[in-house]
Amino acid sequence: MLEKVFKLKENGTNVKTEIIAGLTTFMTMAYIIALNPNLLTDFGKEGQALWNGVFMATCIASAIGMFVMAFAANKPFAMAPGMGLNSFFALVVANLVSITGMTYVESYQSALVIVLIEGIIFIVLSVLSVREKIVEAIPLGVRLGIAPAIGLMLMNIGFGSNAGVYSETGGPYYMMAHFFGALTAGQAKTTMGSGYSQMVLSVATAFIGLFVIIILAQKGIKAAVILGMLVASVIYWAGEAIFLGTNPFASLATASFLPPVGDMVNTTFFKFNFSGFISMGIFTAVTLIVTFCIIDMFDTIGTLVGTASRAGMLDKNGKMPKMKEALLADAIGTVAGSATGTSTVTTFIESASGVEAGGRTGLTALTTGIIFLACMFIAPIAGIIPPAATSSALIYVGILMLSGLKNIDFTDMYQTVPVGLMLLAMPISSSIGHAIGIGLISYTVMKLFTGKAKDVSILTYVLSAIFLVKFFLAV
Repeated sequence: MLEKVFKLKENGTNVKTEIIAGLTTFMTMAYIIALNPNLLTDFGKEGQALWNGVFMATCIASAIGMFVMAFAANKPFAMAPGMGLNSFFALVVANLVSITGMTYVESYQSALVIVLIEGIIFIVLSVLSVREKIVEAIPLGVRLGIAPAIGLMLMNIGFGSNAGVYSETGGPYYMMAHFFGALTAGQAKTTMGSGYSQMVLSVATAFIGLFVIIILAQKGIKAAVILGMLVASVIYWAGEAIFLGTNPFASLATASFLPPVGDMVNTTFFKFNFSGFISMGIFTAVTLIVTFCIIDMFDTIGTLVGTASRAGMLDKNGKMPKMKEALLADAIGTVAGSATGTSTVTTFIESASGVEAGGRTGLTALTTGIIFLACMFIAPIAGIIPPAATSSALIYVGILMLSGLKNIDFTDMYQTVPVGLMLLAMPISSSIGHAIGIGLISYTVMKLFTGKAKDVSILTYVLSAIFLVKFFLAV
């Protein structure tokens, strides 16, 4: 049955490998289950009921998107409310509160209308193959540079924002910026105060996990990534108990394993506030919808192309089979997110960890989606996975994705300049879409002013113009 649906042999994989890959992907992105409701409700300050509603929406909408990805596109890509987009969504809600005088919940429900409209637009564009045409309009050199740029972004997340430490002196403090970036160990200890011990444990955990993954991978063990994360988790838990004097499983004692369905129904489930949306004003509403569309579209395109490139799923022209269906899964996930109560659902770059574990078909996405649904019951268990352990996987996969640089013709400045800018822009801006925009603009400008304007397609000119407006004129 699974062979018939997912064509496992044709894709050079098997059930065991796909399930391990799905679990690996989940472990690297499990943080979103708690982080998304934290961000969207100001870390619970807007009330437990809303937090619970967003938590449920995160699990359900992510699973729906992954199920569509599994059965319609047969690709191993995982989906969830996008980082960056959820922060922007929270900012929009906060601004609506101050502008309109609505409560936070009413403003939240108004902003869900924006996500609904965005998702519907994307469904229409996907069905009409417009989004697929946009992918094809991205120059080959830019497309080839997406994967290694994502690799640097993953490494930046692994060393940076994925594992922050707080203490009485402030925070968050990060491995690369505040531990390795300190002039001396003494300075780092002074800066981080009591958090220094936790930082040392995080750094040790991340590197031990990283080298366990590398060693196992060199021995040809397909489950290297997940085994490395498990080893890293055990080390971190032991370190917490032995050196920090804390119980790593203390949160499980008071945790509830019953999904808060009632809170979701009362706060977010199909709770569209159309009157609040109208009160924003036409200009504001249109601007926000366009902004969400641009960011989501190019984040998704970049993730799909970059991860597919690493998995060997692109043809000689840099195109991915069933791109249309994969983009449709993203659009349906976004509509499902608006209906259940969360910000835009998009393809996650952490999917690369599952691909590296051998995931090649929709069975990987299906596995991750099922675990997301199960998290409505086992979220407290997912919550004890230490960020330092997932950093090991993110850094490893990021290093591997740098191999895509070998496909770049560095003697061709029309490839070198856009790719070079993307390699810098993506990890610093933490936006795949914005980095692609910079790459497109640089490519178009170079062609335009070197007498090769005819080499650039009309759609590429349009996309470059849209990003120029987005960067410099949008308000």
